[in-house]
Amino acid sequence: MTTTAPTAPLGLMPDWRIRQLAEDGMISPFEPGKIRKIDEEVFGAAMPAISYGTSSYGYDFTLSPQDFRVFHRVPGLIVNPKRFDERCLKTAELQQDLWGKYFILPGHSYALGFLVEKQKLPPNVTALYIGKSTYARCGIIVNTTPGEAGWEGHLTVEISNSSGADVRIYAKEGICQGMFFEGVPCDQPYGDGKYQSQEAGVTVARG
Repeated sequence: MTTTAPTAPLGLMPDWRIRQLAEDGMISPFEPGKIRKIDEEVFGAAMPAISYGTSSYGYDFTLSPQDFRVFHRVPGLIVNPKRFDERCLKTAELQQDLWGKYFILPGHSYALGFLVEKQKLPPNVTALYIGKSTYARCGIIVNTTPGEAGWEGHLTVEISNSSGADVRIYAKEGICQGMFFEGVPCDQPYGDGKYQSQEAGVTVARG
């Protein structure tokens, strides 16, 4: 049975509606199902993955292996969100073993990464991105971030290690879930905001 789109706004999008809008370019690349295993052709065995892909009422996005930066203290430097100094960020090394590709996020530290998937939110769709429970149970908090109607690009994610232990953050596996809310078009979609059309890389704070 094929579900047809209703004429009234949906509210929180179910899986079938996410798939429809993904075909129109809302999420690319897009995984219509839920992936829970790493490709055994790559790693030689079917290993568990931090799940990603379409869920019942959301989409689990993956962390890019290309750019992951950890905050560190630079004597005399005070971070100014209006004029961000990238010297406070240190690029982390991408590592790999049979469990997958990963970065190390030291205890009580904070990092910036970005999502593999490019998004293009319609002018009547707003998204909310939240962390995954698997990471939360390891002390990892992904900052809750809104995606405003009409925004497009590669989302930069902010990741905090609230524990005292070093933690692996896996690349090309799930890092956060997006929930999409569909409504009537707003008067002021995101348009040419300062974080519009983010490229495939970390985007730091812009004043």
